[in-house]
Amino acid sequence: MTSQDSYSASREKSLIRNQIWSHLEEQNIARFPRPVFRRIPNFAGAEEAGRRVTVMKEFQNAKTVKVNPDSPQRQVRLEVLSHGKILLMPTPRLRSGFILLDDNVPRDRLKLASSIRGAFTLGRRVSLDKVPAIDLVIVGSVAVAPDGGRIGKGEGYSEMEYGILRELELVTESTPVITTVHESQIVASVPLEDHDIAVDYIVTPTRVLATGRAKPRPAGIIWSKVSPGMMERMPVLKELRERRAR
Repeated sequence: MTSQDSYSASREKSLIRNQIWSHLEEQNIARFPRPVFRRIPNFAGAEEAGRRVTVMKEFQNAKTVKVNPDSPQRQVRLEVLSHGKILLMPTPRLRSGFILLDDNVPRDRLKLASSIRGAFTLGRRVSLDKVPAIDLVIVGSVAVAPDGGRIGKGEGYSEMEYGILRELELVTESTPVITTVHESQIVASVPLEDHDIAVDYIVTPTRVLATGRAKPRPAGIIWSKVSPGMMERMPVLKELRERRAR
């Protein structure tokens, strides 16, 4: 993709994000935290979407599930823990790496553990050599297309998290990726760049849509896009590069 193509894709993604954010706010589909601009938006029906994930064989067969830390996926995190599975949660903006929550969390504290604050309290931060293999990846989205194309909030954290796990060979091309969204977050198409993560399933409060994804996902971190500032803000990237250099 040329720099002009990348500029056009970024511009189109920005337009789609703002359309979705505005629609969710104007139609009062958005929920706390609001406003949803510049966030993975929490949406009415997020709990129903999270519960719908649990009937999928990809969830039922998974032992360890990686779920993003955003509000609309809190129910998914709760379901992972309630079903006795291991939860890997990236810390917000990857500032503190990854948190692991497992059967050491008391059953009466699972709801708290599904929150960001609770995960820090009841889970444990793990170094890269302690992260287990991942059977299922759940990501948040601002917009998603029926072919699996996905747009996040524009800061690249989901792509970074996925790239780290691919570098460590803890996920593969065949590891399923699911996103939970409101029906109105599904758009006709989105531009896909080389670092983007296409999803295999879109789950809304009312249905599960298999995308038949054709685009391969990135095989690791695209290091040419990692700036020195990003390395400083996300020490886990520095840890990964040092591992690669050994």
